[in-house]
Amino acid sequence: MKLLVVGGGGREHAIIRKLKENPTVTEIHALPGNGGIAQDAVCAPIAATDIPGVVAYAREHAIDFAVVAPDDPLCLGMVDALAEAGIPAFGPDKKAAIIEGSKVFSKDLMKKYGIPTADYRVFDDPAKALAYVEEEAPVPLVVKADGLALGKGVLICATREDARQAIHEIMEDKVFGQSGSRVVIEEFLTGPEVSVLSFTDGETVVPMVSSMDHKRALDGDKGLNTGGMGTVAPNPYYTPQVARECMETIFLPTIRAMKAEGRPFRGCLYFGLMLTPKGPRVIEYNCRFGDPETQVVLPLLKSDLLTIMEATVKGTLAQTPVEWSDGSACCVILASGGYPQSYPKGLPISGLEKGQIPGCDATVYHAGTKVREDGALVTSGGRVLGVTATAPTLREAVDKAYAASDRITFEGVHRRSDIGARALAALG
Repeated sequence: MKLLVVGGGGREHAIIRKLKENPTVTEIHALPGNGGIAQDAVCAPIAATDIPGVVAYAREHAIDFAVVAPDDPLCLGMVDALAEAGIPAFGPDKKAAIIEGSKVFSKDLMKKYGIPTADYRVFDDPAKALAYVEEEAPVPLVVKADGLALGKGVLICATREDARQAIHEIMEDKVFGQSGSRVVIEEFLTGPEVSVLSFTDGETVVPMVSSMDHKRALDGDKGLNTGGMGTVAPNPYYTPQVARECMETIFLPTIRAMKAEGRPFRGCLYFGLMLTPKGPRVIEYNCRFGDPETQVVLPLLKSDLLTIMEATVKGTLAQTPVEWSDGSACCVILASGGYPQSYPKGLPISGLEKGQIPGCDATVYHAGTKVREDGALVTSGGRVLGVTATAPTLREAVDKAYAASDRITFEGVHRRSDIGARALAALG
């Protein structure tokens, strides 16, 4: 089979390396891919959001099956366009991808179908939003841009002044563009956060191994929010009892709600959860694999990924075995100095051969790398590499991931030193 993966980050690299394990796969193409993905797939400089370009490429190269990984092309209707061209694709169609594309839609869906989430109000008028935070809203609170904002459209506000500033930035200064034309203002929840990715064919939902992301740039969960500085799996707060409750009150009700709305969801549905004192609550839905959660979840998958993905498209997930390793995984992100603000690009990376660490059983997933004309691998993004190790215990996985990441260097390299520390403390 000839496969196509749309996207060019660490998540896509993890998907590609897992798909390569299927013996029927003869070629994998990545659009646009990156410097490390080029070791595992044929890369072409076509943007992930270029729907006509991607469809034309898929036709020209006789692609048998496609995987659309990022949120933007999913919300733009990439899966619909590929299906029209006769190419089956893993991922939700445009109507279903709105569950991430509009926070207002997802909050209203949860309210309508009784799915537990934070209380909220929606505003499209900045003056009314400001009046609400001045006069009624309890603080702290959370202000969210309605549309896609590269994962950065959520502002946690400790004071009313913070909330005023957030509303000005999102609705008036348009720091997230038209995504901020409407905002959701919601109550601030407390408790451990859990990420649960799930396979679904619109009827059956199969949760993957839970994970814990580390969003803040600095140790101790300090500093600015990032796209994620590292992950561990499984998440120790997500006990079998919590998993059962989430299946009954959140996962199945969400799949049924989307079907009832005429928007059946097929692909990977990401549940961002908060385990509050009153029980699990949905913080957010994503219509795709999370990044960097994918880099710890997929290495623990024992079953064949392509077979599962095909089952979500065909509607046969209930008959498809999905098995997981009993072990643990840890991913440590190596980021550019200055990330998530301004940072240099084009810095040479040392310690890798053909994109991996020689003689090491940890895996390096490339997120922001490219190959220079002289053949040198250099940085090209904020999150540069994700170093993932698996082991029988979380302690071993964390130690292996850090030992492996020590062998990679580039100027100004930044990483957190406490990925997994909170999970290890919870395990005792």
